[in-house]
Amino acid sequence: MIDSLVIGGGVVGTSIAYGLAQAGDRVRLLDEGDDAYRASRGNYGLVWVQGKGLGHPAYARWSMAAAQRWPRFAAELLERTGVDVELSQIGGLVMCLDDADLRARAADLASLRASLGGDYPYEVLDAQGVRELEPMVGPEVVGALFGPLDGHLNPLRLLRALFQAFQGQGGELVTGARVDHIEQRAGEFRVHVGSTVHVAGRLVLAAGLGNRALAPLVGLKAPVRPNRGQNLVSERMQPFVRHPSLYVRQTGEGVVQIGDSKEDVGFDDSTTMKQLAHMAHRATRCFPLLRDVNVVRTWGALRVMSPDGLPIYQASRECPGAFVVTCHSGITLASLHAGPLAGWLRGGAEPAEIQGFKAERFDV
Repeated sequence: MIDSLVIGGGVVGTSIAYGLAQAGDRVRLLDEGDDAYRASRGNYGLVWVQGKGLGHPAYARWSMAAAQRWPRFAAELLERTGVDVELSQIGGLVMCLDDADLRARAADLASLRASLGGDYPYEVLDAQGVRELEPMVGPEVVGALFGPLDGHLNPLRLLRALFQAFQGQGGELVTGARVDHIEQRAGEFRVHVGSTVHVAGRLVLAAGLGNRALAPLVGLKAPVRPNRGQNLVSERMQPFVRHPSLYVRQTGEGVVQIGDSKEDVGFDDSTTMKQLAHMAHRATRCFPLLRDVNVVRTWGALRVMSPDGLPIYQASRECPGAFVVTCHSGITLASLHAGPLAGWLRGGAEPAEIQGFKAERFDV
């Protein structure tokens, strides 16, 4: 029998598995494989605080703590694996193309700052202020919100680094593992994968959209649903975008990634010309030089969303030792999932910021 079994080989599950292994657990990580909806492999790659937690100050604090922890976490992964996740955290922009949007977003952040007692950094920039940070923005950009804690990274490099760091700490990875059934006997969890049974003292469900079906097997609930995001990627270009935004970011290899669609279309992860055209048009309004750039790749991926968009962190009362972890900000929160959250899963104190993120909040 092993100490901890983590189900889910995306960024959330791998971050937790790495944190548990680093703390001394014998950990096995079950990854379903390429038949699964892989949110981590379709991720936009932001480490983002700005706007998160409106109406929910605890989530804002949790996101800020994650962002502040990221430089140390990236350095740790580089030291352990030699993989540079290409973290750039010099601040991020939410660009606005009309004054009403700028005013509304500024009002939201002012409200968020007030709810946190003033501890929430951001700056409202006029058109000139934006151009001082990003000289190539177009004339239609009337202003932006700047978040100094925001940044971005390469999500595929992050996933590779987490896998390597996890295995470097003695963790065991099992791929192609689709869970058929879970049962608890005499304080042990028995997870059936085909003819194989994995036995562990602790069970962490971090299977994204799969958590909806798995959680009830151990007395938990994960009422998550898919939300599609589409992405476009350009040919490589000379660097011209320093600060990531919700709409446009330039990666370390020079390609421009265009994103930020939010579509409730069920489990359809395809792309649509209408949405891609809308995103491309918005991106060219922000950066006109993109008008003559070739798009070389597009894809759709499914976010993992709870009814209110916030995470679910819960221990099972019915099956002690079982936990469910689900969120749609796995990149941003990875630094905490591998640290304080893993500590809680091992029996440590529950972080104060996550105590309100139980599934019971949806029982209305």
